[in-house]
Amino acid sequence: MTRAGQTGPAGTDVAGGTVGTDVPDAAGPHVTEGVSVSVPDGVAPGQAAGLDPQVWSSGVTRGPDGALRVAGADVRDIAREHGTPAYVLDEADFRRRARTYREAFTRAFATIGTGVDVYYAGKAFLSVAVARWAHEEGLRVDTATGGELAVALRAGVPGADIGLHGNNKSDAEIARALDAGVGRLIVDSLAEVDRVADAAARTGRRAPVMVRVTTGIHAGGHEYISTAHEDQKFGLSVAGGQALEALHAVLARPELELLGLHSHIGSQILDAAGFEEAARTLLRLRADLHEGTGYLLGEVDLGGGYGVAYLPGETPVDPVEVAGRLAATVGAVCTELGTPVPRISIEPGRAIVGPTTFTLYTVGTVKPVTVEGDDGAFTRTYVSVDGGMSDNLRPALYGAQYTATVASRAAATDTARSRVVGKHCESGDIVVHDVRLAADVRPGDLLAVPVTGAYGRSMASNYNHVPRPPVLAVTDGVVRVLVRRETEDDLLALDLG
Repeated sequence: MTRAGQTGPAGTDVAGGTVGTDVPDAAGPHVTEGVSVSVPDGVAPGQAAGLDPQVWSSGVTRGPDGALRVAGADVRDIAREHGTPAYVLDEADFRRRARTYREAFTRAFATIGTGVDVYYAGKAFLSVAVARWAHEEGLRVDTATGGELAVALRAGVPGADIGLHGNNKSDAEIARALDAGVGRLIVDSLAEVDRVADAAARTGRRAPVMVRVTTGIHAGGHEYISTAHEDQKFGLSVAGGQALEALHAVLARPELELLGLHSHIGSQILDAAGFEEAARTLLRLRADLHEGTGYLLGEVDLGGGYGVAYLPGETPVDPVEVAGRLAATVGAVCTELGTPVPRISIEPGRAIVGPTTFTLYTVGTVKPVTVEGDDGAFTRTYVSVDGGMSDNLRPALYGAQYTATVASRAAATDTARSRVVGKHCESGDIVVHDVRLAADVRPGDLLAVPVTGAYGRSMASNYNHVPRPPVLAVTDGVVRVLVRRETEDDLLALDLG
């Protein structure tokens, strides 16, 4: 469990990447291209040019001519037909990751006699096709806004398999969720208890609700994505008594059906200890409510935010391991408390979609810059691409770390200390802070940045009036457009000046 401002295992920083350090360009010509300079050179023999399988989707390979292929499609053909930048998503890899989480948690919790619902986190990335894939693989869909709810419904996901989150749901969002028959609304404040109950009374429906609580467990990445400490906007405090108060308030409203408790302690979490501690807190609160009222909650949502590898050499969360540890903890605590084991739900978050996707760019300007470091001057090569912070905000927002590789050809074996930057009018418009790229990188090359499936397109903007890239799905060599590229006409259509 990592607290804000501290580094975690293997040098991971609070944003889940590696701690960037300014070191001289002294690694020599044999450093694997694509490996961050702050990560030990640990790519296994036989892995082609930095294609660490923890970082790249299972369908990405490098052909004999050095060009990347994804699920059989050559990235040069993708760029010619669809342009760059573009998010390129490996559909088979997405489906495999969804199944892996569902199967791992189902098996683990079956050993303690209960079932599990796995929710795909729409906020990571949501489109009609992706919502449909997730549901086809046995997942439910978690939404955080009316817009995400609309996408899930258009995908044909039944309302009963959708949850609606949000710390400030509008009356219209609550009404739409009730009309759609969502399986659960996650109540986030005392005031919202009455708002949801009143909305349910107006429609003649009984609203299924869960109460989101803050457990005080501060786990995972940057402070902005750690969501269970007390001083933040989400949930109701267990320690402060508001969580128990909200549970009593729900029980007092016959328009509401109290399903259970919900907790989410953060994102990009690489250690299961935080989840285990949060589970103990939730189960004790459940037992306290049962003792005081006789009402036994049927479900506990343990949240998610399972971490992924962003850089070669990093190790993502193992779903089999974390499922086993959580099942053992839940079973042991329920035995200790003398309460039946509840049904469990989880939300893996970025772990499903993040590694399935890379962003494909075209290199423009290549500029060597002399930098004064702690150990003397060194040369850093600035490699500018045709996207930037408008298609990946995470590096600028909280220093998230990524890697990159030349994707369109066999590159030189010697490497240079490099920084991949965007085209926006900001000095902080950085895509990859520190990476060793082929020394012969040049204008016109295609560059691929992996693990951009989560919070890439979903956080994308039109900063500097740059149209957002398309999302392309590749299956068995066939490329399909899931979300089309925006155009300048799209931007101008909104301007009524």
